Formats: sequence, C-alpha cells, structure tokens
Amino acid sequence: MADSALRRHGSLHGTNGGSMALRYMGFDQRQNTRAYKFDRIADGEPAIRMVITADLTLFQKHHIAIQEGPGLCAQKLAADLEKPEPGSHELTGEDLLAHASARAAVAARQAEMRRKGARRRAAFKPPPHTPWSQPH
Repeated sequence: MADSALRRHGSLHGTNGGSMALRYMGFDQRQNTRAYKFDRIADGEPAIRMVITADLTLFQKHHIAIQEGPGLCAQKLAADLEKPEPGSHELTGEDLLAHASARAAVAARQAEMRRKGARRRAAFKPPPHTPWSQPH
C-alpha cells in the first residue's frame, strides 16, 4: 500500500473537527496473530499509533487472502473510531464472516447477471429478412 496507504475516511474527524486519515505502517506477528499498525493522522494533531489484531486462522477458515488484512483492518479501525469505545481493536471472526458473505453475494449477483446476459443474447434472433441479412 504505497501511496494508497493513506486512506481518507470522509466521515472520520479529529478532535478539532478536521479530517483524519489512517496510514498503514506494517505488522508484527506472533504465532497465528498479526498486529496491524496504523498511524491516525488528524489535521493539527500529532500522529497516534493504533494497533488492531487479527487471528490468521480465521482468514483461512473464511477463505480470505492474507493480503486483504490491511484493508479489512483499516475499515474495522475506521468503524471503531466512529464510536470510540475503550479497549483494544480486533478483527473478529464475525467481521471476516461478514466480509466473506458480502463477497459471495457479489459473486452470485455477477454470475446471475452473466447467465441472464447469455440467455438474452441466445434468445435474440434477427428476423429472416432484414436490410442486414442477405438471402444465400
């Protein structure tokens, strides 16, 4: 995530009401747990390091690529910051299940649209005598 590491979240605001961004700063791993590090950057405020953890076995369980981890964590962290609650931040099994379900629903809709499009194309037959068809 080079330049795209700085993700703007229009609905997030710093304590002074200005805009805020999350910048992905890498991860640390201990056994099956990754701690994704982000800097919260708000206008006129010093950067604050935030960490969100994720159990890697849940990625496997829900068939989610590990490369999706930083993006999913940024979304979860942004949502957590909308309703600040004390405590640590964690990407849970429920979060990953919701992501996998949403992804499956999109894939199903796309497959259905392809099937409908194929039927529509197959069902269309030009009339036998049109200016574009020439009798052989």
